[in-house]
Amino acid sequence: MKCLVVGHVVRDVIRRGSKIEERLGGGAYYSALALSRFCDVEILTSFSQLPEEWIDELRSLGKLTVLPSDETTSYELTYLDSNRRELRLISRASSITELPAGRYDAIVLNPVANEIPEGIVSEALNRAKLVSADLQGFIRSPEKGPVGLIERDGSFLNGVDVLHADVAEFSLVNLDPGSVGVLLLSDGPNPGNAYLHGRPYRFVPLKVEVDESTGAGDVFLGAFTGFYLECPFVQSLKRAVAFTALFLRYRSVDFSLNEVSELARGVTVEALSD
Repeated sequence: MKCLVVGHVVRDVIRRGSKIEERLGGGAYYSALALSRFCDVEILTSFSQLPEEWIDELRSLGKLTVLPSDETTSYELTYLDSNRRELRLISRASSITELPAGRYDAIVLNPVANEIPEGIVSEALNRAKLVSADLQGFIRSPEKGPVGLIERDGSFLNGVDVLHADVAEFSLVNLDPGSVGVLLLSDGPNPGNAYLHGRPYRFVPLKVEVDESTGAGDVFLGAFTGFYLECPFVQSLKRAVAFTALFLRYRSVDFSLNEVSELARGVTVEALSD
């Protein structure tokens, strides 16, 4: 299978207490990391400069297409605890205004700083069997400084096959859950909500003791997309929850999919009354 992931890769400056480290990040990177376990991945991104070893890591996931930019998107992440953080946008690369030629089995749209125009969403819907998107980067302000969220009309996402969002952020868009195929609403380590063509479900993340949760939602979206290409909804959701738990445990996706399937047996997913 052939899959395209679209969005900025990021230079993350991570502050945890007195410790500071720089690391490759961004929703597109983490979603591509997960999706590389399921299909041949292409990454469409934009940046000016990154360390060569980071570029090598991106190329190890699949084909890398970099649109020209004068800057590289960079965020400063200050962790308050393992699940809470403060974000500051330091710099932003150019917007991504066109998709590569050809068709795909899946396209994942995962912006981090409002770099994907609405027209790309409609173009993706005409170019792939399945289109997934993460809401967060569509409602982040592109202005430098402390990260702010903006309210917007979510109708441009109508018809998307899979939409992932933080449960608190979903209230910032005017979008009916039934207007997308699958809606996944995460709430960190707490139970989340999901909708299949508007029908509500509840899912419970597996408990994992971690120092940080960076990338968890993006891995969850990438893994769900990969499973949903071949599996029914409930099975895909259980396995995506298990896949994400293993990623948080290992900070890697180098684990067996058999281990994922075994762990998924313990994941709770239940249909709710409308």
